[in-house]
Amino acid sequence: MDRTPTPERAACDRLSPGFGHLIRSATALERLIDRALQEEVGISHVMFEVLLRLYRDHGACTAINALDLTLTSGGMTRLLDRMEKAGLVTRGRHDGDRRVTLIRPTDEASEIFLRAVDVHVRVVDRHFEAPLSAVERETLRRALARLEEVLAE
Repeated sequence: MDRTPTPERAACDRLSPGFGHLIRSATALERLIDRALQEEVGISHVMFEVLLRLYRDHGACTAINALDLTLTSGGMTRLLDRMEKAGLVTRGRHDGDRRVTLIRPTDEASEIFLRAVDVHVRVVDRHFEAPLSAVERETLRRALARLEEVLAE
C-alpha cells in the first residue's frame, strides 16, 4: 500500500479526532448560546462574558483580558465601545493612575445580565448537561480542567 504523504492523508491521519470533536462541540454550543442571548435579551455571548467578568470582579474592572475572549486588544476596544453605546458599561479613569481605565456595568446592565444568566443556564443545561450522564459530565469536567491546567503552564 502506498503511504506517500499527501495533504489528504495528513488531514485524516495526523490530526486528533478528539480535538476536532472538542472544537466543533464548543463552537456549536457557543453559537446556540449567542443566538438565544441575542434573540431573548439583545446581547451577544461575548457581551455576556464581559458582564460576567465585571460582576465576578464586584462591579469594576481595570482590565478584561481580551485573549480570554479570543479578541485582539482592538477588538476588545470596539466591543467595549458597542457596550458603552448600548448603555451596558461605563468607562472612567482610575483615581490613582490616569493610565488605567475602569470599566463598570450600568444599572441597566444588571437587569439584562440577570435575564441573560437564565438564558445561558437553560441553553447549557439543555445542550451540554442533559445529553451526558452524571459520570460522563464529571469525566469531561475533570479532563477539561486538566487540559486547562496543563495549557496554562
